[in-house]
Amino acid sequence: MAEAGQRLVLAFDFGTRRIGVAVGNEMLGSATALAPLPARDGIPDWQQIAALLEEWQPDLLVVGLPLNMDGTESDMSRRARKFGNRLHGRFGKPVEVFDERGSTRAAKRIARDAGHRGNYRDDGVDGIAAQLILESFFADDTFLQRMP
Repeated sequence: MAEAGQRLVLAFDFGTRRIGVAVGNEMLGSATALAPLPARDGIPDWQQIAALLEEWQPDLLVVGLPLNMDGTESDMSRRARKFGNRLHGRFGKPVEVFDERGSTRAAKRIARDAGHRGNYRDDGVDGIAAQLILESFFADDTFLQRMP
């Protein structure tokens, strides 16, 4: 595993139809959106995730946690936690969940500014949301206290 501060990180924006993915390096503090993964009722093709992990060899996985605006758990946040637990159980990688409140709204704004027509059902912003989650994770000082 890479030293703290130099890890390669994959982030996931959990969804029931698509799961956004982004990759980044914590030293640079930046992330890049990857192609989203299709999901069926929140269940991904685990072989696709295995292929991503093989390709990128991340040291850490981050799963966005869609809390309610008042900070309480939602059905989706419970499902995202379960997804994170499954990632850890299947692949043995450390997983952090990270508050993603507002990431989808911000991703839609970025997409609109880039000319997106607004049909997010067919042409989602999941990768952008995962990128924003990961960049926010890197910018959050509290995660530094949890690094091994």
